Amino acid sequence: MRYQSPKGTNDILPGERFGWQDTARWQAVEQAIGQICRHYNYQELRPVLFEVTDLFVRGIGEGTDVVSKEMFSVGHHGSFEFTLRPEITAGLVRAWVEHGFSSQPQPTKLWNIGPAFRAENVQAGRFRQFYQWDVEVFGAPGPDIDAEVIYLGLDLAGRLGIHGLEVHINSLGHPGCRAEYREALKAHFQPHLKDLCPDCNARFERNPLRLLDCKVDAHHPAMQTAPMMLDHLCPECAAHWQGLQAHLQALGVTYSIDPRIVRGLDYYTRTVFEVIYPPLGAQSTVWGGGRYDGLIEELGGPSTPGIGFALGIERLVLTLEKMGIALPAAPRLDLFIACLGEAARAEGLRQMYGLRAQGLAVDVDYLGRSFRKQMDFANKQKARYVAILGDDELARGEISLKNMDSGEQQSVPLAELKLSIEAK
Repeated sequence: MRYQSPKGTNDILPGERFGWQDTARWQAVEQAIGQICRHYNYQELRPVLFEVTDLFVRGIGEGTDVVSKEMFSVGHHGSFEFTLRPEITAGLVRAWVEHGFSSQPQPTKLWNIGPAFRAENVQAGRFRQFYQWDVEVFGAPGPDIDAEVIYLGLDLAGRLGIHGLEVHINSLGHPGCRAEYREALKAHFQPHLKDLCPDCNARFERNPLRLLDCKVDAHHPAMQTAPMMLDHLCPECAAHWQGLQAHLQALGVTYSIDPRIVRGLDYYTRTVFEVIYPPLGAQSTVWGGGRYDGLIEELGGPSTPGIGFALGIERLVLTLEKMGIALPAAPRLDLFIACLGEAARAEGLRQMYGLRAQGLAVDVDYLGRSFRKQMDFANKQKARYVAILGDDELARGEISLKNMDSGEQQSVPLAELKLSIEAK
């Protein structure tokens, strides 16, 4: 082919033969997400797909891999540079501030499904255009909302039939107690810098916590003996950490404490978490997130606590496929009208548009096929019924209705066609 989709992108296509890329699977997941968000009182907000680049630099962090290596900048307009969003949180914060949500009763509970874009190495489960379910809560400071946000994703997974997920949690403290921890990390890693990768050396001064997230040096002895943030929490952060665990236990959530979770973005404070499905392999994190109590203020809003997560739709659908969990198939065509003759076709078209207006999915042949080929086409379209209309049927004011599953066929008055289909 002369043109193909860019590497690291995926078309979502109608048809079971496309596996995890089948549109019907995605629609089933999206419908489940919309339903559970309604049950938890989260409101949908749809931010724009590109923003001023500085929003991501300030929000995500200049020293992160996302900002320094992975953003798709799409050009300038006047003095502004614009970038396709590499994640959704910053855009939701910008919209919340810009449109005055801070003056409304809090907390604000938001969600969004949409694409994000990163110029990164393509591998299984990691793409350059990918879709996320993003959940954010602004204005609630306590560990109870942290537990709700974690449980929300698990509740969705349970409703879809997913099992075998692992919940990993950690606390990064707040900037006050983290300053002491940063110094402890630097003192620990200083003698080992010559053995660590270039990225670790670059992160050493900008954000030493990110050393713990390194995949290249993950098994270096210095990584295994590094001091843990949990040992440096201030009393307030320690109380929040204990409260989170108490709420998760009350909800019956089994979790592991993983002191090496730091996440890839600079804005996190206190609670961070990841939900993992190990059989996915190297890219086994299905979703993750955490608290970011300073982000809204950093982006120009009032001092407001926040917490959220981003769930990869591709990874969720791949997890469903890996588990062999069947999602609802695309709805079948209710009726195909096979017409024989010009007068019959005119009446068939009239019937088709009338039935569509009454809520049925109906189609006809547009290629002038023979009757046999029309029936073959209707079968390939998985139509529930075929209505056969020729000159004789038209003269009698009837139409022949065939059930494509049972093979049963009967004549019914044209005026009762919809009732005949619904009665079946």
